[in-house]
Amino acid sequence: MTDKSIEKHKIVIVGGGAAGLELATSLGCKLGKKGLAEITLIDAASTHIWKPLLHEVAAGTLDESEQVEYLAQGYRNNFRFRLGKMEGLNRVKKEVYVSPTLNDSGEELIPGRTFRYDTLVMSIGSVSNTFNIKGVAEHCLFLDTTSQAFKFQKQLFESYMKSYVGKDTANVKPLSIAIVGAGATGVELSAQLHEVTNVLAMYGLKEPSNVKLTIIEAATQLLPALPTKLANATHQQLLNLGVDLKMGRRVIEVTKEGITTHDGEMIAADIKVWAAGIKAPDWLKNLDGLETNHINQLVVDETLKTSDDAIFAMGDCAACHWQGHEGNVPPRAQAAHQQASTLCKSIINRLKGGSLVKYVYHDYGSLVSLGKYTTVGNLMGNLMGTVSIGGFIAKVVYLSLYKMHQVAIHGYFRTAMLTLSNAFRRSVYAKIKMH
Repeated sequence: MTDKSIEKHKIVIVGGGAAGLELATSLGCKLGKKGLAEITLIDAASTHIWKPLLHEVAAGTLDESEQVEYLAQGYRNNFRFRLGKMEGLNRVKKEVYVSPTLNDSGEELIPGRTFRYDTLVMSIGSVSNTFNIKGVAEHCLFLDTTSQAFKFQKQLFESYMKSYVGKDTANVKPLSIAIVGAGATGVELSAQLHEVTNVLAMYGLKEPSNVKLTIIEAATQLLPALPTKLANATHQQLLNLGVDLKMGRRVIEVTKEGITTHDGEMIAADIKVWAAGIKAPDWLKNLDGLETNHINQLVVDETLKTSDDAIFAMGDCAACHWQGHEGNVPPRAQAAHQQASTLCKSIINRLKGGSLVKYVYHDYGSLVSLGKYTTVGNLMGNLMGTVSIGGFIAKVVYLSLYKMHQVAIHGYFRTAMLTLSNAFRRSVYAKIKMH
């Protein structure tokens, strides 16, 4: 007996980040529900968290209900989820190879598998770029994935308790945390950690002043995506919070004891975080002949198609030229959202024999949240030009970006219910996760 599913157009999406999950959900509702295509989402993790929130995961302040279970999302939205990490590609056979899934003990849970595709979408995101600096990979923590953020959170609280609980507080040296990189991730993480130390003090663990936060940046200005005026305002806000800002300092080596900069200074740090740049994963380079750039991103045309007519790429792993500008579309959540919407239309058209939709990036500005302290950014539009905003208005706009992502994967009603339930949860549960 012939399986009718074999006749369906097979769409495989690798990577369940903001772009990948939004695309799988949209295609599942528009094609999968009608039986017009078979949509499969592959990811190495079982849950999704919006990447701009990973600094909150690392600090232990993110509500666990913000996680999305891929299996449940697929069940509700007519796509299949398969757990695993992609390890290879055969463009001739149109096959994706997924490596075995192992537990913490190295025992094989799921064997390696092969997935056939008619349309393949690569949406695997990015990883930290260490620039081959000595000691970074061995001694720094990263915030590229949810598992890395949880690892940071665990080490943070273990270090905090080891340093302070049950000790003579008058003779204990401060717990030191150094963050390399003064982009949005580094700045937001530092503010979130400052807030966490105050909460820990409320819980009776230690005075917040005994945690030393340092940001190290090679450039002379933090937050390069923002106008100088806003960057300077954020600079002053961090100084007011007691964050030590070492600007114009290029890191040349990281050791267990600390971080050495080009001018010979060694900055001692108990916890070291690397947030100084991104690249696509190394295994994308030379992936069965697909064209990549110097940071391993898949080169795509104006329709997000790679050098292979059946393979598309979007999000941080794609190098897409920004029309009217020098360089490529920046790796931002708003770009991922727009690319998912464009590719959804293109794939539907492709199944009908129509043409692909051209992707045009619309820059609506940049926002950076300093937790409960403030939010700053600039909004861009055709009518008002570029407008700098801060405080409550900026905070509302920042929150709306996440809500836009939630609406894309949950719809308006579920997003409203999640927002309401989270508001009640915060009044009952601890402000930080301590386990």
